[in-house]
Amino acid sequence: MVDLNLVIAEQRLLAHASDSWITDWLKTFFVTEDTDTLHAAQSLSGAVLSVHLSQGLTLFDGSFNVRTGTTAEGLLTFERSDYYITVDPSFNEASIIVYDTFALKHAMMHLYSLYIVHLGWGLLIHSSCVIDQGRAFLFSGHSGAGKSTAARLSSPRQLLSDEASIVRITEDGVTVFDSPFRSELYSEGTFGGSCPLTGIYLLNQSEEIYTRPIAGRDAFIRVLDKVFYWSYDPAETMKIMRLGKLLAAQVPFHDLYFQKNNLFWEKIS
Repeated sequence: MVDLNLVIAEQRLLAHASDSWITDWLKTFFVTEDTDTLHAAQSLSGAVLSVHLSQGLTLFDGSFNVRTGTTAEGLLTFERSDYYITVDPSFNEASIIVYDTFALKHAMMHLYSLYIVHLGWGLLIHSSCVIDQGRAFLFSGHSGAGKSTAARLSSPRQLLSDEASIVRITEDGVTVFDSPFRSELYSEGTFGGSCPLTGIYLLNQSEEIYTRPIAGRDAFIRVLDKVFYWSYDPAETMKIMRLGKLLAAQVPFHDLYFQKNNLFWEKIS
């Protein structure tokens, strides 16, 4: 068993990995810190989620449907054919059993999304996000709309995410953090920081390049299905709606019609 202290945005996860390949994967994609720093953070915030990770599933049937439930002991369960998550309702202890590295990444994303919603801290949104001149721009849309393409075309700008953006939402502002949940794109060097969010753009491939503002009442509804989340409690779902309303009140939403080149930056920056 190997213990790792993981840093994701402003959260700390104490990971207990029983398999060497899980340890190697965590060390590759996550920032880690020493035990003294973890204990100092815990004493300040009181919040550290302890996660036990292991390989235990030997069959994957190709289904990505998530089933939610509760054990006899009162633990919350989230089951996909390639991973199985249990977590106590207070989000102090969790367990993840996975089939492979793909399942491990998605299980970690799932658990982290549940955790930050439970804290009322923010949302994990299926999107890419890029920094331009000290401001973050988030690109989302339906599957195949071009989230990774927009990120790739934005090079050499700093990349915060190409698949799952970590968005901190408060009444004082909205911030995007460097995300360890990547699909294929990685910036050169380590950023590990955060940046104020300037705009959210819903992607539409087009022969013309232009933007169109989205009315406030429709803005978050358009991206609600892009939040990595599986409902299990109406009270938790209400937290998402509250965070989404706060997000839409502070950050402009636009439809972005773009070609597969970087000229769209002339319209948004």
